[in-house]
Amino acid sequence: MANELELKYGCNPNQKPARVFMKDGTELPIEVLNGKPGYINLLDALNAWQLVKELKEATGLPAATSFKHVSPAGAAVATPLSETLAKIYFVDGIELSPVATAYAKARGADRMSSFGDFIAISDTVDYATAKIISREVSDGIIAPAYDDDALEILMKKKKGGYTVLKVDKDFVPEAIEQKDVFGVTFEQGRNGAAINADWLKNIVSDNKDLTEAGKRDLLVALITLKYTQSNSVCYVLDGQAIGIGAGQQSRVHCTRLAGQKANIWWLRQHPSILGLKFVQGLGRVDKDNIVDQLLQEDADVFFADNANWENVLVEKPHVLNRAEKEEWISKLTGVALGSDAFFPFGDNIERAQKTGVKFIAAPGGSVRDDNVIETCNKYGIVLCFTDLRLFHH
Repeated sequence: MANELELKYGCNPNQKPARVFMKDGTELPIEVLNGKPGYINLLDALNAWQLVKELKEATGLPAATSFKHVSPAGAAVATPLSETLAKIYFVDGIELSPVATAYAKARGADRMSSFGDFIAISDTVDYATAKIISREVSDGIIAPAYDDDALEILMKKKKGGYTVLKVDKDFVPEAIEQKDVFGVTFEQGRNGAAINADWLKNIVSDNKDLTEAGKRDLLVALITLKYTQSNSVCYVLDGQAIGIGAGQQSRVHCTRLAGQKANIWWLRQHPSILGLKFVQGLGRVDKDNIVDQLLQEDADVFFADNANWENVLVEKPHVLNRAEKEEWISKLTGVALGSDAFFPFGDNIERAQKTGVKFIAAPGGSVRDDNVIETCNKYGIVLCFTDLRLFHH
């Protein structure tokens, strides 16, 4: 390892020179095993590594995340993968290790947002995980270690240019961090808050039945939010984020955006979508795009002309109408929702419950906390006040 790494350029090609370095002269906590990481790659890598490291510490399960533009597109821990999800994640018929399962779930929940991702894995990257990654469009990966056969696969990706980073899993950053904006240096204490089950003890709703699965999923949501650009909310089910709303100025818009992503994740499991017959040889990305278009509001117009589908599908697809979508979404339940700051109005809860939310964790502190609690009680939702904000910028 070195204490400095020269980069091609910064966020954009005109931003030169660019480098990362250790101000105290010590070695960087990362080693480049392959490729040449860029400025944004490293921002993604270092945030993503912290996320999976903390997920593993909080749950005891291998964790993975798919990062894009300094926010997670997906995050998950290694819980069992159903046959249906294996199919829509394109890993059916593949023998998956726990680490590979975690990444398949992190990547698969929002495959369009994960296109061209930077990956972080909490544990040693094995052959099964590398094989999945080798098939996907991705910029790079960071992990504490790699099996030899896995590294061999990854180093061949992108014609040998795939970025592979090894991180020092024992590295502890300085307690004070800095960054410069417009020539002005900002300094703050690093957010070292360790998120664990203790954060979920203050249940303020009438319903106190916080299940073990609910606890796990709320921890996944909160730790994901800790490394998501604010404002942000995160929907989680069975150990994986199914909808992340990042960087919105209005919290209810975060809740709607993430809820719509979660709805699409669930609608992808509808029998009419699972039964689509694609033409032979069609790639995974094209299949994803077709499914996404089928689930949009204007799908009936898009597929009205035979020319819009006959080159990609064997049969003209059934386009779900609003009633069919709502009926299917009504079957989704047991979802956990985390928020990086308090909900200012009960409208967020009204929107969340439409996507099957039964568990919520958020800081209290709004002048309308009573309204938020009352709305949770209306739907029998378990509400935990964490009393700690998780803004990230």
